[in-house]
Amino acid sequence: MKHIITMITHLKAKHLSVLCLLCLWPLTACHEEPNPDDLALQAAKGYYDELLAGNYEAFLNGKATADSMPQNYRSQMVLVYRNYMEEQKENHGGLHQVTAVRAQRDTTLHFTHAFLLLHFADSTKEEITIPMVEVKGQWKMK
Repeated sequence: MKHIITMITHLKAKHLSVLCLLCLWPLTACHEEPNPDDLALQAAKGYYDELLAGNYEAFLNGKATADSMPQNYRSQMVLVYRNYMEEQKENHGGLHQVTAVRAQRDTTLHFTHAFLLLHFADSTKEEITIPMVEVKGQWKMK
């Protein structure tokens, strides 16, 4: 370590700045764009976290067709989600947690399957698959 410090102090300022740039370059060069499959998976988990929290409108807004739904249909869908959560409470003590498992792209059908694991209060677990599509730069449930 003492040898390295002595060597650095003998370098001219110009060489030291080049050395610093070379040391910092790998940190910035490793920046990668987010994987679309991972983004789809995280979006699906986020929508199901909203369902878990009882935010049925937010869950509904995660549907690709939510913007074009008539208000009466939206109200019916919110009621369906609320009834589903009540049914899970009766059957399994309620939905306790949602875990993101993996994502798999279907290049033929142009969507990504998001696999989530639903954890219920009675320790039951259920893996579900949600087809996800990208709509205007956002991942939505098909």
